[in-house]
This record gives sequence, C-alpha cells and structure tokens, in this order.
Amino acid sequence: MHAEMPDLKQLRLQLKAAQDANDKPAIAELSRRIVAIAPNDVATWNALAKSKLELEDLDDLGRTLDAWQKTARQPPAAIEDFRGYLCFKRKDYQCAEQHWLAFIATKPAPAVVATACDNLAAVCAEQARWADHASYRTKAIAAQDTAARRVLRAMAFLRLHKWDDAYADMAKANKMDATNPQVKQWLPQFERLQQFLPRIKPLDAQIAKSPNDPAPLLERARILMLAGRPLLALDDAERGFKLQPASMRARIQTAEALLEVDRADDAAKLDVNRDLIRGRDRPVTDEVLRQLAALDSGLAQNPKDLDALIARAKILGQLRQFTLSLADANAALSINDKSAAAQFEAARDLDALDREKEALLHARIATELDPHDSTKWFFRGVVERQRADFAGAIASQTRSIELGESPLALSEREQCERRLGKVAEAETDLRRIRELRP
Repeated sequence: MHAEMPDLKQLRLQLKAAQDANDKPAIAELSRRIVAIAPNDVATWNALAKSKLELEDLDDLGRTLDAWQKTARQPPAAIEDFRGYLCFKRKDYQCAEQHWLAFIATKPAPAVVATACDNLAAVCAEQARWADHASYRTKAIAAQDTAARRVLRAMAFLRLHKWDDAYADMAKANKMDATNPQVKQWLPQFERLQQFLPRIKPLDAQIAKSPNDPAPLLERARILMLAGRPLLALDDAERGFKLQPASMRARIQTAEALLEVDRADDAAKLDVNRDLIRGRDRPVTDEVLRQLAALDSGLAQNPKDLDALIARAKILGQLRQFTLSLADANAALSINDKSAAAQFEAARDLDALDREKEALLHARIATELDPHDSTKWFFRGVVERQRADFAGAIASQTRSIELGESPLALSEREQCERRLGKVAEAETDLRRIRELRP
C-alpha cells in the first residue's frame, strides 16, 4: 500500500487540475483510478458520479453507483440523490421520485433538501401532476426561500389557476430580489396576464359549475393564448377537444397551442401543420373561431348539412389546413356530388396539396355545374396552366374574363399566349392590364 501512495498523491493532483479546467472526461477517468486504489474515498466517488451525470453517460453512471454502494460499509445518502438523477434522465419518473424522497429522508442540509424538492417538482411537471408540483415547490421554499423559488411556485399556481396565490408569490419574489433573472424574465409576463384576468375569472366560475361544457374551456383557452400563456391554453383546449372530438374549433385551438410550444409533431397528428401560425397576420382570429364554433354546432345537430361542410372547408382552406378542408369537401361531395361549391373546394384543396391532376378533374366538374362563375373558370385555367395545357388554360381564362374581367385573369391568359407563341394576343392583353392597372 505504501508503494502506491505516491501514485495516489499524483492522481489527486491531476484530478484537482482537471476540476480546475472543468475537463469532465479527465475528471471521470482520474476519479475512477483513485477509487480503484482508495475505495472509501467518498469525495472522489462523488466526483466520479457527478462527471458521469454531466457527461450523460447513464449506463456507466449506473455501474458507478452500484460499485460505490458495494464498497461502502454504510452507503452515503448521495447515492440516492444520484439515482434520482439517473432515473429522471431515463424518464423513469416514479423511480426518480422514490430515490429523491429516500434522499430527503436522510435529513441533509436545508439547502440540499430544497434542491431535492425542486427536482421532485420537475418530476411532477413531467407527469402533469400540477397539485403535487405546487406542493413540492412549497416544500422547497420551506427549506430555503429564494426569489427564484417564489417565481417557480407562482408559475405552478398558474397551472392550477390559483391566480391570487401566483401573484402573491410574484410580488414577494420581486420584493426579495428585483434583480433576479427569473424575476426579470417573468414579472412582465405576469403583468401582461393580469390584464386578462377580469375576462378569465368569470370563465373559471362557469367551468367550475359546468366542467363538461367545452364552450367556456375553449373561450378561456383563446384568452390565455392572447395573454401569451400557450401552456395554460393547451390544458383547456385539450380538455375541450376531449369533451367534443368532432369540434373543429377545439382541434384548431389545440393544434395552435401545440405549435406555440414547439410540439409540431403532435399538431401534425391532428392534421394541422405549421402554416396555421405563419407570419405576423395570424389567421386564427376570434371571428374565425366563432364561425367554426357555429358550424360545429350546426353539424353536431345535422352531420349532413351540405352548406355547413362547405363553409367549414372554406375556412380551413383560409387557415391553410388543406387536409382538414379536403376532408370536409369530400364529406360534402358524399352527400351531393352535384354541388359545384363542394367540387370547387375539393379542387382548391387538392391543388394546394400538390395533387394537380385530381384538382383539375374537380375544377372541370365545378365549371360544368356552375358555368357562370368567373372565379371557378379562373381557377380551372390556373390548374390547366400548371399542367402545361396552355390552350385549355387560355379558353378557361377567356371564359372567366367574359364573365368578369380582371387583371389576374388577363395576366394568366397573357402568360399562356406567350407560351404558345401568340405574341400579338399577349401584347393586346398586356395593354389591357396596363389600362386596368395604371
């Protein structure tokens, strides 16, 4: 043993240098060598486990903890703490909670208890156990009260819609340390939300009285979105959608909230894409949601309401949700395939979904069923041009212009005329466009 001591001393010096340099791989390797020589060195075991956790080498962390536990006559409480982190990283939240509770039971210092309670709150957040989440935040504050922890509990109270408690915590946090980064980040957001509480609290009462009515849930979700709280909005929208799965308003609001919290894959499962919230001029307005709600209500009473299906398909098309729009258009066609409006909506959706051949088929039927609508002829001409049928496109745009002259139809016809070498006709159209657009 005496012959090994100089090597051990050298290893400790190297470990200190690695720690000063924050060289995690070196810390892990040197710590492993030291505990192989000195298996009762608790501090180095701790450094080894910590480095493995920070490197996210979870399998090796598990082996390290097992080895540490075997060598220790009385396993240190820190092993329970590390096992909590290991389980949390592996998304085994029940296991993580058990180990952190066991760690707290060893009665570590208050600051350490507070951190463990923070971790337990994070476990509950992952499982959407919001009451338990708030409870652990309270225990963290009891162990060590800080401005940051007050902010975190205020956010927990928001998830429970305990508005007054949330604002009391936020005020306390601001009083404790107005310069705290958490306070500076969240105080303006709380102030923004506060402006909407007079509209939210009456809905709270309605929801408490009629928890199975999706209407107030969806209305509150909308206000929460306007207030910049998409997670809270998502809670309500998902509840509303679960209560009324056929509601297109609930589907759109749920997807909108999912997109706002960067869960595009989950929104896609609802057949809603990112275009829903594209650009500054957001298409999901209060008026759109009211229209969808009215159409949902009508279709709930009469699923074969042709006009309602077409109207909803049109709105969904305006929201750039063409898969959903096409589903409604097809539902309308299954009721009456002689509906020019349904054929037209199907054509526009198919075109937007890059299914131009099918789109043209429906566009032609739409113009045959309603030959006096210039818009339908214009669209048919556009699809014909896209499919390189320039002669057909010229004929369709000519018909559209005869029914109602427009610069757009003239421009489409001009393009097609040039493609067929009809320069004189194209120049005539160009002059007319300039007359209409001086």
